[in-house]
Amino acid sequence: MQYVFPKDFIFGTSTAAAQIETAFEHDWQGVQSKDGYIFDRTTDHELRLEEDAEIISSLAPYYRMGLMWSKLQREPFGDLHPETVLHYKTFLKDLKTKGVKIMMVLHHFTNPRWFANQGSWEKEENIHGWIDFAKKAIDVFAENVTLWNTFNEPNVYATNGWLTGFFPPFKNNPVKAAIVVKNMGRAHDEVYAYIKSKHPHQPVGISHNAIVFTSENILGWFPERLSDWWFMEWIPRHFENVDFFGMSYYARVSHDPMPITYMNSPDKLKKLGKLHDDMWEYHPEGLRTCIDRYWNKYKKPIIITESGVCDSTDVLRQQAIVDYAKILHQALQDGIDIQGYFWWSTWDNFEWNLGPSMRFGLYECDVRTKDRIKRPSAEVFRKLSHHKMIETPSDGVL
Repeated sequence: MQYVFPKDFIFGTSTAAAQIETAFEHDWQGVQSKDGYIFDRTTDHELRLEEDAEIISSLAPYYRMGLMWSKLQREPFGDLHPETVLHYKTFLKDLKTKGVKIMMVLHHFTNPRWFANQGSWEKEENIHGWIDFAKKAIDVFAENVTLWNTFNEPNVYATNGWLTGFFPPFKNNPVKAAIVVKNMGRAHDEVYAYIKSKHPHQPVGISHNAIVFTSENILGWFPERLSDWWFMEWIPRHFENVDFFGMSYYARVSHDPMPITYMNSPDKLKKLGKLHDDMWEYHPEGLRTCIDRYWNKYKKPIIITESGVCDSTDVLRQQAIVDYAKILHQALQDGIDIQGYFWWSTWDNFEWNLGPSMRFGLYECDVRTKDRIKRPSAEVFRKLSHHKMIETPSDGVL
């Protein structure tokens, strides 16, 4: 069977600066991950710009990326560091000559140490520090940007930083978690207005992590409902001033009463007979569930800003590309305004608190040498993204 996408449909791959560049004075530097690695040297991207630009352009005509705030702005309200600006501009120019268009993310989980030491997003007065950086970055890099993404997954950021304690600042404080969301929402609104005043034709959106929450029994019902309200309803309300609703999707998470994931409860997931990657239950149908939910709620264009699987074998990843493409195609046929899809990730990176052993890349990144090695899934995605079409046998199996 053949699934053909509109010529202007956006296909891209995605990374985050902190996960691929060597750490520089940010609040994740020195953190030990679950697999024992220290968050410092990640994938040496800053030393492999030309090679990485070739990989990026070969995979898709769009690339979603970020900037390392701590390296660009080394003191509060300071000017952007000239050498770092040149470093990013050279890379962006190279991508542009290769025909790659950019979705730029302005905040992706990490903060400079000077910002963290001031109380980070817990304090309303600190909002202006990030806004100052964002405006300066917009002024410098806008000529090489097609779309903007103010914050990456503020629901993941606030939840893991201030509820579960998995992310810096490693706190368990629901009140402060809510304050963080509100402050980020205010910052988003101001930066959205700034971009639209300066570059009215450049779309601006948020990236919201979408999860299908379910329960296995009565004990899981309340935590499931609470998680859904906080993660899927309350937090997105603070980021509704957008041109497109950016949404990432990876998994369905059931409760019994604790969340059931392959990371933390693999035996439970296996016992339930659920498909999974190396981190979560694999439930591609949930992408459509979440698309329908936010399309019905906002009626704004949707871009899938991240989606993928953690799969060291690459077998499921190849199938997932096909599964998600078919779901997107059907949604388009049903009249939903989906404008793009970004695969996470371009190559393996440092997966935050879990470490580099968690494999998301279309290219493998050797943990020791940092060499990039093409996986079979890279070719599957390349064909889809550049030809706007995917062909599958009638049973959908590669």
